[in-house]
Amino acid sequence: MPRTGGLTGGSMRIAQLPLSVREIVKPLGRMVAFVVGAGAVFSAVMILLALLFKGSAADRQLIEYMDVGILPYTISILPQVLIDGVTLGFVYAAIALGYTMVYGVLEFINFAHSEIFAIGAFAGVEFLLFMERLGILSGATGLFAYMLLVMAVLAGMMASGTAAVIVERTAYRPLRNAPRIVPLISAIGVSFILQDLIRLVESLTSGQFHRIFPTFGPFDDRVALFSFDMKMGPVDVDIQVKSIVVIVAAVLMLVGLNYIVNATRIGKAIRAVAQDRSSASLMGVYVNGVIAFTFLLGGALGGAAGVLYALKFTRIDPFIGFFPGMKAFTAAVLGGIGNLTGALLGGIVLGMLESFAGAYLTTFTMGAMGAEYKDIIAFAILILILIFRPSGLLGEQVSQKA
Repeated sequence: MPRTGGLTGGSMRIAQLPLSVREIVKPLGRMVAFVVGAGAVFSAVMILLALLFKGSAADRQLIEYMDVGILPYTISILPQVLIDGVTLGFVYAAIALGYTMVYGVLEFINFAHSEIFAIGAFAGVEFLLFMERLGILSGATGLFAYMLLVMAVLAGMMASGTAAVIVERTAYRPLRNAPRIVPLISAIGVSFILQDLIRLVESLTSGQFHRIFPTFGPFDDRVALFSFDMKMGPVDVDIQVKSIVVIVAAVLMLVGLNYIVNATRIGKAIRAVAQDRSSASLMGVYVNGVIAFTFLLGGALGGAAGVLYALKFTRIDPFIGFFPGMKAFTAAVLGGIGNLTGALLGGIVLGMLESFAGAYLTTFTMGAMGAEYKDIIAFAILILILIFRPSGLLGEQVSQKA
């Protein structure tokens, strides 16, 4: 069993709360700590780099073309970069939970989870497009618009959860006792099958492989947060309503999953199967049912993340799951694959890393490296983690194993 530290101060007060309340408060506290910690570290690094580049060719170029030095420029866009990083990080964390749930129970990487994510995105978008054809979206405002979005998310969760259970039953369960490389190859095969299945369904129903998230409600509006004055003038910081929706939905999913795993009977069964399948079976746990439920839960979360991803980035296609899926897998490995808190930490760190790289690489390299290099950085991080700390940032010290 993982080691746990002593309880002092706030930790002792949390420990005295009822289990159901404690498993809601604890993950919220971790989220705040991870967001604040990662944001502070990345911000400090960027400001330090700006100080080091002061007087450089990049600094002179900014002064020439924008009449502002590299340090004021770095500070002026910093709040917006943090907001974008947090939004992207929670999306990655929500997808990474699917990898973490399956790996925690079966010690198996479900590479088809990327396509499970894509199925959810298509199911949610197609539901909304159907509502648009009925003329319902055109008048959707206020609370009704949010209700339609919730229905789209539920449609994505149902489609992805069902697909995940079918995949487990047909492609993974017969290979459960085979050498580990066999189900891994099966997962890659399933990934290609699901990609082409999405293309087949879309070609038969709409004849289009690329779908655009319909515009409705207040989701594209921007909410002003605060402003501050600099020498170059006032800097306004705002956030899109869709980004708020993504963050809130991801937080609810993460808290809900933590509650299910740690404060319910089915969660206890999941942890028992993850610990020792044979012993759990002898104690009366229906192992196949628990594993199927794990796939259902992970797939449903992936489907919800797919709809949120489509809401945020608008355009989807049958291959949309590849890069977000690989990055979510990177996030799971970065945080420590096999535990829920690791998926959360990895997602936030990777989202912030991508956001900062996309915003500042062009400036610091004078255009030699653009925002597209953020993908290279993400996978370089995966390689470094696998080399120097294969267990991830949190290693085995977190007891929240899925």
